[in-house]
Amino acid sequence: MSNPTMDLLVTALLDGDQAQAITATRNLCDAGVGHAQIILDGVETAMVQLDAKCTVEEFNLLEIMLAGRAVMGVMKELYPPGTRSPQTKGTVVLASLEGDIHDLGKNVLKMILIAKGYRVVDCGKDCPVEKLIDVSGQEGPLAIGVSGLLTSVIPQVRRLREKMTERRLGNISIMAGGATLKQASAESLNVDFVAETAFDGVSHLEYIAGGGNE
Repeated sequence: MSNPTMDLLVTALLDGDQAQAITATRNLCDAGVGHAQIILDGVETAMVQLDAKCTVEEFNLLEIMLAGRAVMGVMKELYPPGTRSPQTKGTVVLASLEGDIHDLGKNVLKMILIAKGYRVVDCGKDCPVEKLIDVSGQEGPLAIGVSGLLTSVIPQVRRLREKMTERRLGNISIMAGGATLKQASAESLNVDFVAETAFDGVSHLEYIAGGGNE
């Protein structure tokens, strides 16, 4: 059965209306709707719909930025800065690689992973590969996720596996995502998984966290 307030949240997120999205989130919480359901039926639904629109012909960076800002507002409403959700599933290291200063998709994935129970170490944007590998060596993550909006990061992604293997970190799963990287195959990028959406990436992490191998 459709929930009008949840529908309003999805619409507000797609419209990039942060204030309305936060109001809808508060109303859902007041009505006893759990955080997980708000993320699943509201945030994930909106972001999957937005992602479906982001074809080469329809890609609109401003639309994505506004929607992303609204999503971040909702996530911060659910998990205010300084509070922690349960973190029991493992560590994930995230980065937008050197030369790419776009980190909206990475930030959305970060908030969703935290909400899903992962510990996230964020290396930020414009991150050198060596820094990413150093952090991964220190943190021992379940996986690392690299985001790319620009084609210039593709050669860096392709070299990442070799460099990690040289550092004896070849057992760490590498996941790629973002508007540019998701157009390539895992084989061509030399990674374990290419996420079509942030939630596709979460599903991959849930699988390997459960001991699966793809």
